[in-house]
Amino acid sequence: MYTLGLDIGSSAVKVSVLEVETGRCAGSAASPDHEMTISAPHPGWAEQAPREWWKKAVLAIRQVMKENDIRPSAVAAIGIAYQMHGLVAVDRNLHPLRPAIIWCDSRAVGSGKTLFEKAGAERCMERLLNAPGNFTLSKLYWLKNHEEELFGRIWKIMLPGDYIALRMTGEVCTTVSGLSEGILWDFKENALAGFLLDAAGISPEMVPATVPTFGMQGRITAQVAGELGLPAGIPVTYRAGDQPNNAFSLKVTEPGETAATAGTSGVVYGVTNQLQSDPFSRVNTFAHVNHSAWLPRLGILMCINGTGISNSWLRRMTGVEGYMQMDQMAAGVPAGSDGLTFLPFGNGSERMLENRSPGAAFMNLDFNLHGQAHLCRAVQEGVAFAFRYGMKIMEESGMVTKLVRAGHANMFLSSVFCSTLASIQDITLELYDTDGSLGAARGAALGAGLYHDETEALAMLKCIKTFRPDRGQQDAFTDAYRRWKLALDLQMNPD
Repeated sequence: MYTLGLDIGSSAVKVSVLEVETGRCAGSAASPDHEMTISAPHPGWAEQAPREWWKKAVLAIRQVMKENDIRPSAVAAIGIAYQMHGLVAVDRNLHPLRPAIIWCDSRAVGSGKTLFEKAGAERCMERLLNAPGNFTLSKLYWLKNHEEELFGRIWKIMLPGDYIALRMTGEVCTTVSGLSEGILWDFKENALAGFLLDAAGISPEMVPATVPTFGMQGRITAQVAGELGLPAGIPVTYRAGDQPNNAFSLKVTEPGETAATAGTSGVVYGVTNQLQSDPFSRVNTFAHVNHSAWLPRLGILMCINGTGISNSWLRRMTGVEGYMQMDQMAAGVPAGSDGLTFLPFGNGSERMLENRSPGAAFMNLDFNLHGQAHLCRAVQEGVAFAFRYGMKIMEESGMVTKLVRAGHANMFLSSVFCSTLASIQDITLELYDTDGSLGAARGAALGAGLYHDETEALAMLKCIKTFRPDRGQQDAFTDAYRRWKLALDLQMNPD
């Protein structure tokens, strides 16, 4: 018996197959084999076509089934993880009305500020645990004010994972965790945030009904069964945003536990049982996958937009063959990159910088000293330093951690990055052989009742590598971080 897990990313769609009895990954596939395009019609915009996510999901599902000789009838359930904070708007025929406005699009920052003022700052922080910011509802409010004719044709709004589930099942629904990431959930009332919708002048009828994060969310329809190469009737039994799902996949479900990712964007995600907020909205609090009104489990999320995208940009610009070669080159340069400093903020406004966009930059570049290897090392260190900066903000919210878990993927494949992060933050970093798609497959098995509880679902999770602070280089890292922070301060406050 198997379950399928989908991870709908902005770079690619990945699908993994979980063998339920053994807990092992029976195969994975991703589509496309290159990074998906993010359209930017205007500076600060970021859009993707929802239909492209679906096409890539179909290709990846069919590929993983064929390559691993999985009988379609042996698939018991499907789970979906997805890029958070996006906005998909559909008409009554369930067709997308425009490209999705995705997570790294910053056009709605001003709209969020307006909503914050209209709804009341104190009320928002107390009941939403966040300012509306640049999240899903603010994006919808932007549409209302800038694309009025299109807004009038919207029947339902949804998150990227809701759209994929809709294509599979024909059911229009979302989750409490999903509503909270869109700043649409009132934690005080344990209900849809009607007061914020009122402030925006948006009907609650646009918001889908909720289903449990783990449990029945619909079944594959006969209409799409042939397209997917799967039998009709297979249930979708799990859905979560990529960061709550990543935390679940790493067995980060209880207060005090912390997970991290460093794909296109970088995130540190710590679990708490306290309904708390950051007054400056530099970090955000969302309902975790196992949250309930009677047993709160919240994720404090710190996001850096420019992590893996910085690394991929550098690879394209330098023509270095691959990321492993980049890491090897970086390892040949001493800690601190011989004074070269890199700021990785080249992918839109940063919430941890209070929605400012200092941009990406190399500083202290010396043409007679620095080469490609220095550029590679400086990028790895610059991203790690950005994690350090954000984790200090999390500490102000009471989220102090000495152990961070991450999947052995993306930038966590780099020994330079991992060693730098462990050393500059003084933590133990554990890497696991799991990822978002496999986590979604485990979630599907748990939601379908194939596992009794989280402990059983995650029993096969194994640590494959551990990084601890490099005491011999901590002084060099501390000096480099001091230079990095000074560079950031100068970039944000040039006067």
